[in-house]
Amino acid sequence: MLTHFHKKDLNTIITIMKVYFAGSIRGGRIDANLYERLIKYIQKTDIVLTEHVGNLNLSEEGQTVTDIYNQDTTWLRESDVLIAECTCPSLGVGYELAYAERFQKPCHIFYNKNRTSLSAMLAGNTFYNIHPYEDEAEIYPIIDSILQKVCDS
Repeated sequence: MLTHFHKKDLNTIITIMKVYFAGSIRGGRIDANLYERLIKYIQKTDIVLTEHVGNLNLSEEGQTVTDIYNQDTTWLRESDVLIAECTCPSLGVGYELAYAERFQKPCHIFYNKNRTSLSAMLAGNTFYNIHPYEDEAEIYPIIDSILQKVCDS
């Protein structure tokens, strides 16, 4: 069952999702600007637990690797959905996806098919919802569909 907040407004329920956004950090920050735009888009309607992934001046100072692991796995368990941008390969993102699968969290993987091929370990796993794209503009309507803002009561 999804953990989310409801706001009743007459005959409509607005669902606010807790999103775990995954993107490469130590694997490379080439797509950090894209992460920032995607996170800001999601934040217009929902909560992004990992908004730091889009921080262009990201620093891990003051945090041990254990601190980072504990916080990220807590957020993964708390999230309703994982959205990953996987154009830049990352061991950490791969681990986050496997961890989310373990807890049966819906996972959506985006990657630019003109720049990379997705790992067979992800592409071959039917648990994951794979969204190849050529242009960033293709991502936003899919995110809208994933987060499905309004449900009739």
